[in-house]
Parts: sequence; structure tokens; C-alpha cells
Amino acid sequence: MVAKEMRGVAHGFAGALVAAALALVVATTAQAKSELIVYTALEDEQLPDFQAAFQAANPDIEIKWVRDSTGPITSRLLAEKENRQADVVWGLAATSLMILDQQGMLESYKPAGFDKLRELFRDNRANPTWTGMDAWASAICFNTAEGAKLGLKEPTSWADLLKPEYKGKIVMPNPASSGTGYLSVSAWLQMMGQDKGWAYMDKLHENINTYLHSGSKPCVEAAQGEFPIGISFAYRGVQEKNKGAPLDIILPSEGIGWDMEATAIMKGTKNLDAAKKLADFAASEQANHDLYAKAYSVVAYPGAEQPLPNYPAGEEKLMIKNDFSWAAANRDKILEEWEKRYGSKDAPKS
Repeated sequence: MVAKEMRGVAHGFAGALVAAALALVVATTAQAKSELIVYTALEDEQLPDFQAAFQAANPDIEIKWVRDSTGPITSRLLAEKENRQADVVWGLAATSLMILDQQGMLESYKPAGFDKLRELFRDNRANPTWTGMDAWASAICFNTAEGAKLGLKEPTSWADLLKPEYKGKIVMPNPASSGTGYLSVSAWLQMMGQDKGWAYMDKLHENINTYLHSGSKPCVEAAQGEFPIGISFAYRGVQEKNKGAPLDIILPSEGIGWDMEATAIMKGTKNLDAAKKLADFAASEQANHDLYAKAYSVVAYPGAEQPLPNYPAGEEKLMIKNDFSWAAANRDKILEEWEKRYGSKDAPKS
């Protein structure tokens, strides 16, 4: 009887040891899971798909997003220069990343498959610090129902937006808050030259109702009928149109400004190995095909593009020859001049 009881005690003790060992394994696994702080200007609705795709390929790494529009997220990164919080930037304007690079804030890294990407989307220096993902470009969102009510003809060019019948009926992004706003302003200055570019914006300002603090919002407000015309970017207009909004998405005939979303690792990250895995994934054919090409018609990986419902044709042909280095180097000066001339119509910041 005693022997039987002793065997029971031993069996129970062994079971307890096994349970403890399993608990230790689970705890160790949980502790081993890396966490990446990822700063981004991607659209809110894109984040779940990006996170799911990356973590499916890298189940040992968890993303914690910090998301805002291009201007605020760039300003936040610069403000944190001496106390960096981000490990990686995934989905921010290349011109913003160039500004961070000028401040020595980016880690040099060439992701796996880097050389397979289109040359335009590669930082081709000996020690690259950023890698392009896709291109997003200026577009005009025109509410056809509101336009018909108001007797407005649909614009087809930047020049059309200066017509007196559009006075007070246009919204666009503030370029200090929005990468979309800045790429439009930068493009007008590059396409037209400094004097003519500012003269164009002076006249456009007369027709602007409000400068909004979001690249998406002008198309959203046009879709909702708040204003008949919004200067924005094609992706947002297409999203609204696919939901049933009476929108036409117009690529102005003179040419369109654009920037590329890009990825970079922050120098000093304590999670460098995990950050490199994210950079590798961001440059992969899978990410280009399954993520970027579902929003944009021009992506970094050749052949990853796919047809997009209601996306306007001919975008790549209309994209200007963009001097990204000039746009990055002159950003502060351009924004200072822009605010001095046009800041009186800024929307209140929420």
C-alpha cells in the first residue's frame, strides 16, 4: 500500500515537472518574440494587411505601428533624433527618408532581392539606406453629381483649375502636413520653374476653399459632396469610387507630381536582426504583388503590377522626371514660402 502511494507521489511529481517545463518553454518563447516599433504614413486600412502578411512570414516578430500623415510622422522622427523610438520606417515618402538620412539617422542596409527592383526605386549609393516600394501621384477627384448640380465642367488639366467658376470649390492638402500636398507643390515648381510655379499657386489659391491636413481628405470630402473638387492622389479616389461615390479620378494632362513610399531601418535600433527581416520582406516580390500593387499601379518589383478597378490609365507616362534630392533639400524653404503666401486658408488642426 505504501509502495503504491509512493509511486503515485512520484508520478504526480513527474507530471508537475513536465508541466513546469512546458510553462517555461511557453514563457521563453513569448519572451523570445521580437517587437518592432514601425513608423508609417500608410493609410489606416492598409495596416492590418501589411501586418498579417509580414507576421505570417515572420511569426516570431510582432509589429507595433505608429501612424500619422507624412508631415507629422517626419517631424516626429526628427524630434526623436536623440531619443529614437522607431526601429523601422515602412511606408514613408522617400523625400522624407532622405531628410532623415541627411541627419545621419538611417542604418545602411541592402535588403535581399534589392538588385531585382527597378532602378528608380533603389538607393543606388554604395551604402544604401532606403528602398522604394511603390509610387503615389497627384490626381484630381471630381464629384460628377455635384459638378452637374453646379454646372461645372470636369477639369482635365492643372490649368483648368484656375478657371473662375471653380472659385471656392477646391480643396487640397497642406504640403507641410501631407506628403501628397508637398509632391504636388514640388512638381509645379519643377514643371513650371520657380517663378511660374509660384505664380500658378497664387492663382490657384484664389480658387482654394481650404487647405486640409491630410493627403486623403480632399478626395474623401469630394466623394462626400462637401466640395466638388479635391486635389489628392489616385489611390484614395479609387477607393472612394469603388465604394460607390460619384467620382472621376483625373490625371492632369501636363504631368503629375509623385513620390515613392519607401522603407528604412533606423540607426541605433536594438532590434537590428528583426528590422532587417522586415526590410527584406518589404523589398520582396510577395510584398510588391500582394500589398503594394493592390493600391498603386507602379511598384518597385518588375512585373508585380496587376489591374486595379477604376484606377486611371496612363499614370506612369504622366509622372514627371522628379528630382527627389532637390525636393528633399529644399523642403523647409519651400514650405516656409508656401505658408507665408497661403497659410490664411489652412484648416484648423484637430
